[in-house]
Amino acid sequence: MALLNIGASNADDAFYRYKMPKMITKIEGRGNGIKTNIVNMVEIAKALARPPSYTTKYFGCELGAQSKFDEKTGTSLVNGAHDTSKLAALLENFIKKYVQCYGCGNPETEVLITKSQMIQLKCAACGFVSDVDMRDKLTSFIIKNPPVVKKSAKDKKAMRRAEKERLKEGEAADEEAKKLKAKQKKSSKEGGSKSTSTKKKAGSDEDRSPTGSQKDEDEVVAEEEDDDDVQWQTDTSMEAAQKRIQEQLSAVTSEMVMLTTEEIKPEKKSPPHESKSNGKHSVDPHETLVMDLKEFIGTAPTASQLKAHLGSCSGTPQEVVNALLEALFAGVEKGFAKEAVKKKNYLIAALAYADASQSVLLHGIESFCGVKASPDAVKEVALVLKNLYDADVLEEDAIVEWYEKGSVGLNKGSALWKNVKPFVEWLQSAESESEEE
Repeated sequence: MALLNIGASNADDAFYRYKMPKMITKIEGRGNGIKTNIVNMVEIAKALARPPSYTTKYFGCELGAQSKFDEKTGTSLVNGAHDTSKLAALLENFIKKYVQCYGCGNPETEVLITKSQMIQLKCAACGFVSDVDMRDKLTSFIIKNPPVVKKSAKDKKAMRRAEKERLKEGEAADEEAKKLKAKQKKSSKEGGSKSTSTKKKAGSDEDRSPTGSQKDEDEVVAEEEDDDDVQWQTDTSMEAAQKRIQEQLSAVTSEMVMLTTEEIKPEKKSPPHESKSNGKHSVDPHETLVMDLKEFIGTAPTASQLKAHLGSCSGTPQEVVNALLEALFAGVEKGFAKEAVKKKNYLIAALAYADASQSVLLHGIESFCGVKASPDAVKEVALVLKNLYDADVLEEDAIVEWYEKGSVGLNKGSALWKNVKPFVEWLQSAESESEEE
C-alpha cells in the first residue's frame, strides 16, 4: 500500500516518521443515488488517530452533502460523485485543523473537550495546547461524539509505524547522507581551522587593544587631573575669571556668558560595558562579547562567516555559544520558537565551531532561559527543542542526556525543566516503542 507523509508541508521529507495510506475512492450507484465510497477511510483515520466518523462527517460538511460512516462494516459514504483529488485536499484541511499541533506541526495530538465545551489539541511532543476554531461545523459533531480515550501501547504505536517504513525504504539513502555529512564535516573542519587561524592573526592587534586603551584612558585621566590641579592654583576670584573670559571671547559673545562663583565639574561617563570599581574601570568580557556578536550578526553574515568569527572570539566554546544565544534572542518573548527556526543556520554554525558538541548548544539554551529569557520565551523552550530535533540540528540521545543530568540538579523544579519534560518523555516513549516493534 502506498504511503504518504501526514501534512502537505512534509510531503518532500523522505525521512518523515508519520505516514498514512493514500486515499482510495470508488463511485457507486447512479442518478440521484450516486455516492462516493472512501474505501480505506478506516486505515487513514487510524494513521491520524482520529475516529473515521470525524473525517467522513467533515467531508459532508464541506461539500454540503449527506455523509455516513457505518461502524459495523467500516464503510464511509458521501452523497454525490467527488474526485479523489478534491477529497484529498479536504483531508489535508482536516489534518491542519484537527490533527497537527498548531505549535510544532506534530500530528501526534490528543483531542480534549473542556468543561466550557471547547475543543483543544494537546501535543504529545512539545506539550503545546492548541485551541480549535469553534466556528467550524464539525466541532458540534465532535462535542456530541467525543473521542474514546485509548491509552494502550497498541494505539500509541499507530502513529509511529511510519518509522519502520522509513527504515526499510530509506536505509540506503540514510547511509549515503551520513557519508556525505561526514565529508562535509571534514572539509568544513579543515577550512574552519584555516580561517580561524587567519582570523586570530588578523585580530591580534584587536585582542591587545583593550589593555592598551585602558592604559591610554588612565593617562588621559591623569593628565586631566594634572590640568585640574593647575587650574585650581590660579586666581579664582570673580574679577580674574571675567578678565580671562574677555581675553578668550569676542566682545559680542562675552556679554552672553553668565559666570557663577560655584563651578560644576562634569562627571566623566564610563565607556560602554565598563564599570567603576575603586577608581578604576573593569571590563565585562561577557557583555563585550555579546555586543561584538550583535554587531557582527547585524551585517547578516553567512553561517560559514559566523563560524569563522566565532573562532576568533576569546573565551571557551561554552562562553562564546552562551553569548551567541543572547545576541540572537535577547528581547524575544512570544515567538522564540519561530526565531530559533529562522536562525537555525547560525545555531548549526555554533555546533560546527564547537566541533559538533550538541551539549554546548543545549547548555547555552539552558543558560539563556535561566538568565536573559522572558517567561513567555521559556514556555516555548520545548517547542524550540522539537523544531531543532526535526531539523536534525539536535539528536535524541544528546537531548535526553542533557535533561537527565540537568534535572538532577538544584534547579529541578524550575520552569525550564517543567516545560522540557513532556518533550523528553515523548522522545523516550518513541524510542522504547520502536524497539518493541
